Amino acid sequence: MLERISKDTRLCISMSGRPSNIGTRFHNHLYEELGLDFVYKAFAPVNIEDAVAGIRGLGIRGAGVSMPFKEAVLPLVDVLHDSARAIESVNTIVNDDGVLHAYNTDYQAVSDLLVEHGVDSALPVTVVGSGGMAKAVTAALRHNGFTDGTIVARNEDTGRPLARKYGYEWRADTSDVAPGLIVNATPIGMAGGAESVDLPLPHDFVAAASTVFDVVAVPPDTPLVRFAREHDIPVITGDEVIALQAALQFELYTGVTPTREQVRRASEYSRS
Repeated sequence: MLERISKDTRLCISMSGRPSNIGTRFHNHLYEELGLDFVYKAFAPVNIEDAVAGIRGLGIRGAGVSMPFKEAVLPLVDVLHDSARAIESVNTIVNDDGVLHAYNTDYQAVSDLLVEHGVDSALPVTVVGSGGMAKAVTAALRHNGFTDGTIVARNEDTGRPLARKYGYEWRADTSDVAPGLIVNATPIGMAGGAESVDLPLPHDFVAAASTVFDVVAVPPDTPLVRFAREHDIPVITGDEVIALQAALQFELYTGVTPTREQVRRASEYSRS
């Protein structure tokens, strides 16, 4: 890769509180396979305003946006596209000649995976969390016909408005909540975090679920995913989310649509 980098090589980045190598390896693998003059690098910004200004000032082509910056970048971009505007959360920035366009490919990825896994929209759904990823998840659930939902979030100031916006209930815990489809949209279970070995919900509540969906991608086998599999509960993993949303980002950055097989190989490489 180093041999082909030149002054004309286009740079794409990611911005995360806890960066991993997954996106870096995924995108760079596809650039290499498809012969595209791009390179991808992950960053942990110390100042998000300066980081976004750098995207514009340095002509960086695109940026993936992860927790905790998905909402913080909203006032820093120029154009909010429907996927980001509807849920007030950004996970992708595309720089078109100094104009920063914002999208949310998490929303589309979650929506597509619900269909792909055939999750019954009649199930009651419990979404854990009320941040940027929870917004994408909740919007996708409603788009796919899940009308019986509860937002379980410790922060009432963000949890209650999110629930109200989509016609769901808000609860601070799982008391009086019916398990069905459980979606973890918090960092609980993420490698390197203070709660990396924890479940986001009580064990007995998870054990009664029909399907478990964990958006945490690192590690792919989170404590929640392991627990669900041990109890023979169908799972959708954050590994699937990150691969699908990254493929959508890749297309926005490059204008090239990778095949499903190319995405599969890039995803496998990103984990190797």
